[in-house]
Amino acid sequence: MIDHKEAQNHFPIHPLLKKRWSPRTFSDAAIEPEKIRSLFEAARWSPSAANQQPWRFIVGLKGDACWQNIFGTLEKYNKVWADKPYLLGMSIGKTHFPDDKGPNPYHAYDTGQSLAHLSFQATQEGLYVHQMAGFDKEMAREIFEIPEDFAPLTVFAIGYLGKIEELDEFNQKREMAPRERMEFGDWVFSGKFGQESGLF
Repeated sequence: MIDHKEAQNHFPIHPLLKKRWSPRTFSDAAIEPEKIRSLFEAARWSPSAANQQPWRFIVGLKGDACWQNIFGTLEKYNKVWADKPYLLGMSIGKTHFPDDKGPNPYHAYDTGQSLAHLSFQATQEGLYVHQMAGFDKEMAREIFEIPEDFAPLTVFAIGYLGKIEELDEFNQKREMAPRERMEFGDWVFSGKFGQESGLF
C-alpha cells in the first residue's frame, strides 16, 4: 500500500500541502459521517467573488443510487479505477449572478477554490481526493436535472487509500511515478508575461 507521495518542495510549505496528492488507489472503506461533514464545512468557507458562493455539489455514497449515477457519467479510463472510492461527488457552478445581473465569469474558479479547501481538509482527515474532468457533462445534466444556469464542472472521488495491486498495470505505473511540477521560471513572471521573476 502507498501511504503517500510527498511533494519534493524547494521552499517550506504546510505539511498537509506536502502530503496531498491525487491517488487512483482507493479502498471502499466507509468514511465517517463527521469527517464528510468537515470536508464540506471547509468548502463552505472558501472565498468567492462578491461572496456569491457559486459552488453546488451532488454527493453519492458507495451503494446508493446517486453514487452509481455519478459513476455512470465517467469516461472509461476513469471507470477502471473509480469503482472503489466510498464517496463520489460532482461539482457544479452557478454560471450567472442573481437578479439578472449577467454571467458570473468566476463561477468555475470559485468552485475550484471550494474543492481545494475540501482537499486540504481531506488530507487533515487522512482522506484523499481525486478530481476528474473526464465525464459526460450532458449525461450528468440530464440524469441530475441540472438547471441551465448551472454548469457541471468536475467529478471527484474521496476515500481512504487502498492496495495498489488492485489497479491495472497501466495505472499501477502511473501511481508509482514520481510527482512532477514545473520550475518557477516557467510560470512566475515579473514585468511582462514570460519574463522570469527574480524572486527565485
